[in-house]
Amino acid sequence: MNYSSPAFENKICPPDELAQRCAELARPLVFTNGCFDILHRGHVTYLAQAAALGTSMVVALNTDASVKRLGKGDDRPVNALADRLAVMAALECVSLVTWFDEDTPLQRIVDCRPDILVKGGDWPVDKIVGCNEVRGWGGTVHSIPFIHQKSTTALLEKIRRL
Repeated sequence: MNYSSPAFENKICPPDELAQRCAELARPLVFTNGCFDILHRGHVTYLAQAAALGTSMVVALNTDASVKRLGKGDDRPVNALADRLAVMAALECVSLVTWFDEDTPLQRIVDCRPDILVKGGDWPVDKIVGCNEVRGWGGTVHSIPFIHQKSTTALLEKIRRL
């Protein structure tokens, strides 16, 4: 038997190919970003809600170095970027997944020119990186309230207590 890479890994898109690959996606295009270190119910609910706002969705992940700069802890991320990209790509609601090493995903947002920019409910719309740019080309920006109060940090604290 010949076992090749799963088809979903084709959704992993290097940053230098993002503009071209996004041009091939059905519109309206949704963009969101985050660490998505240990995927949990809060993440998948949020991602499904974000994807429902458009036809295609791009998710940009923080690189390992970028996660460390966020100050989430010395042991974060738990999962390396390659693993986080593969898990994200496996989700049906995700059209493409890419990454950014900068402190913000602004360049990825500009590269794919989404119609809809989305972050979780802990982000006021006017503080979402790329808000002005997306609105400038006629897009919309959304902050989706959390339904499930879950966090990777809380999950890791629970695991450590056990």
